[in-house]
Amino acid sequence: MFVVTLKFAENRAAAAGLMQAHNDWIRRGFEDGVFLTVGSLQPGLGGAVIAHGVARDALEARIAEDPFVAEKVVSADILEISPARTDARLAFLMN
Repeated sequence: MFVVTLKFAENRAAAAGLMQAHNDWIRRGFEDGVFLTVGSLQPGLGGAVIAHGVARDALEARIAEDPFVAEKVVSADILEISPARTDARLAFLMN
């Protein structure tokens, strides 16, 4: 399981013009079954993605395809988590 933070970077001003392409990238992540949830980092710091069922190198490649990352609107940081215990509702994360 991975937590990806996408923190605003030097080209933040370009976000509005790239928003549709960024949203298309998010949509593909859900369609491919890789993204579990996405949301905003508060207060207005950027965004975050929780991903599962993907190898780290494949996730890194996917993140590099995000227009926000490619155009330096955000910088990405990937945290890999190896769950040791979960609530029963999240048992699928143990695989």
